[in-house]
Amino acid sequence: MENFIFHNPVKIIFGRGTERETGNHTARYGSRVLLHFGGGSIKRTGLYDVVTRSLQEAGVDTIELGGARPNPRLSLVREGISLCRREGVDFILAVGGGSVIDSAKAIAAGAVSDRDIWDYFANPQLEVPAALPLGVVLTLPATGSEASHMAVITNEELTLKRSIGSMHLIPRFSILNPELSVTLSPYQTACGCSDILSHLMERYFTQTEHVDLTDRLLEAAMKTILWCGPRALETPLDYDVRAEIMWTGTLAHNNLLDTGRISDWASHGIEHELSAEYDLAHGAGLSIITPAWMKYVRRAGMEKFVQFACRVFDVDLDFRNPEQIALEGIGRLEDWYRRMKLPVRLSEAGIGEGDLKRLAERSMVGKSSLGRFKVLTAGDVYEIYRLAL
Repeated sequence: MENFIFHNPVKIIFGRGTERETGNHTARYGSRVLLHFGGGSIKRTGLYDVVTRSLQEAGVDTIELGGARPNPRLSLVREGISLCRREGVDFILAVGGGSVIDSAKAIAAGAVSDRDIWDYFANPQLEVPAALPLGVVLTLPATGSEASHMAVITNEELTLKRSIGSMHLIPRFSILNPELSVTLSPYQTACGCSDILSHLMERYFTQTEHVDLTDRLLEAAMKTILWCGPRALETPLDYDVRAEIMWTGTLAHNNLLDTGRISDWASHGIEHELSAEYDLAHGAGLSIITPAWMKYVRRAGMEKFVQFACRVFDVDLDFRNPEQIALEGIGRLEDWYRRMKLPVRLSEAGIGEGDLKRLAERSMVGKSSLGRFKVLTAGDVYEIYRLAL
């Protein structure tokens, strides 16, 4: 087990009706707030009215910025930064899913920086020095951004999708009401579950030894998503299923399950090129890339893949030899994605081989390699793309 420091100060307010408390929690941190949201679904569901009424009753002035989209755009972030500076905003409230939250985090960092915000995304060695405080009302469990220090933004001019990480970006509070997720489409629900599962697998596949506690916690979380995901599609109004998914999504990416281990993150880096290029939903890109990555790297840690197959997918240890056990586990993962109506091949998403070499090379822009379970070059990434065809 590696040395570690774990510190996550986000306050979680979980349960039915908790969005009605938004104003009271926000007023503790600011009086002039940027309310950031997406394409208008919060207005159709009535959430917008509940939140704005709560803010008004708490004496909080609001300035609005809608328009956040999946694979959130740098151009809107820059617009938000200018708006915050012009209006004297002292707090940002993100109401939505991971795209809204990540956009809000980038705005929060850029609003108090002398640098252009993209500098931090383009240069991982640059540290984010400060950020406006922010809060979250979560509507889509997926990215875990409601409790993480990370943000991912797409530069649409450069067609690059990159991330930043800073303790300054952890929300001060996050309101999690599973009822708010029942209006999600089956596809949104499936993509969210895929993203959560990927966050768990990125941590699970490590070369760090003697991390059995976090292995077991990760396995339990994975089995929760594997069980609850299909049931959320079958019974979308089931509060308890939605609650399990939402809480697992938060725990999957608040860094608790990273402790003492070195995570991989190659699948995310490889997928980011697809969602940047084709505006593919992140969860759908991960359901394509993750099995291909597994097939490519499995011999770098066969014991871990056998453990994954047996503990997570209940493959019989005596079923076959280790190679076949590992492949059976990967196959069962693909079967689960299919059950969730997600693609497992690039061709199923309408993506051919033509751009793959360019995307593989682009995945290394600003980096020397990808991944820690097995260190990957651009050539390796290209072969993974080919396996995903």
